[in-house]
Amino acid sequence: MTFNEIKEKLFNKTVGIAGCGGLGSNAAVALARVGIGKLIIADFDVIIESNLNRQYFFFDQIGKKKCYALKENINRINPDCIVEAHDIKLNQDNIPKIFNNCDIIIEAFDLAEMKQMIIETIMQHYSNIPLIVGSGLAGWGKFEEIKIEKNGNIYICGDRINEVSDQNPPLAPRVGIISNMQANKALEILLN
Repeated sequence: MTFNEIKEKLFNKTVGIAGCGGLGSNAAVALARVGIGKLIIADFDVIIESNLNRQYFFFDQIGKKKCYALKENINRINPDCIVEAHDIKLNQDNIPKIFNNCDIIIEAFDLAEMKQMIIETIMQHYSNIPLIVGSGLAGWGKFEEIKIEKNGNIYICGDRINEVSDQNPPLAPRVGIISNMQANKALEILLN
């Protein structure tokens, strides 16, 4: 399949991304670069300087809302990609409304309880929509432990071991690998 054929096939596809931090911002950019037609992104947080070590933002965007800054960055990369940005803290009530027209949803939260909440919510309301989750992305090295596991319509990218903590922070290389695995799995599903 040529790149133009890929873009043509992706033009009418929509991917939802829950969280615009390290996983979400990088997965969104990867998908925009290959020609996804629409992204629905949601996050309530603002950019701080420590985010710049792994998130697709720039120094002059510090203090801006992540969802709007990410939309701005994607528009600079691919102005044909429609970006619907939601400045909101996602929960079990608003997730079904925000992501109801998605072909795929990518989970990009920091906290385990938020990951669990979106999995349960999507499975309750949209069990037919593939959900691509990131788990075990902290630290560095150990590339050989990173993989994708499938459980029904849920795909888990990461090593499922190295959770984020003060002593095991999320860093650009592993976050980038896993976010690109999420984007790549979304492409694999959409192009098949």
